[in-house]
Amino acid sequence: MKSRSNITQEEIDQIINGSIACHIGLIDKDGLPYVIPFNFAYKEGRLFIHSAPEGKKIEAWKKNPKVCVAFSTDYKMRIQSEKIACSYSMRYRSVLIHGEVVDIPGYDEKIDILNFVMEKYSGNSDFTYSRPAVENVKVMEIKIGRVEGRIYGY
Repeated sequence: MKSRSNITQEEIDQIINGSIACHIGLIDKDGLPYVIPFNFAYKEGRLFIHSAPEGKKIEAWKKNPKVCVAFSTDYKMRIQSEKIACSYSMRYRSVLIHGEVVDIPGYDEKIDILNFVMEKYSGNSDFTYSRPAVENVKVMEIKIGRVEGRIYGY
């Protein structure tokens, strides 16, 4: 079975953009691992998320902004022999991004990023927003550090 961990930037971009959601791993205020799903936008090599302005993850990021973001796509069971359990494996494509969460405080920049997110999920990037909605949402960029990718079975 072919497994590649040295994948191209084009493949990385395809995996990220082909993912419906990402899962972000962080360390909570008690020092315990904590993983949560997010909607996101990945535009021109930059990764953006949004959330409520307060809560467990926000408190954790104030203490430690480092995160690991997981993306995965194209799961497909591969079976060599139906009677042999160890001959079953899962094909997939995945990317991990290690980085840091950074707040985006500017009103206009928040709208631009929210439009990126809306474009990913709706195909449209021309939306209007009420001022209170924009002021009461937290918009963040994951400053990308190390990137790892793997393609297994394709």
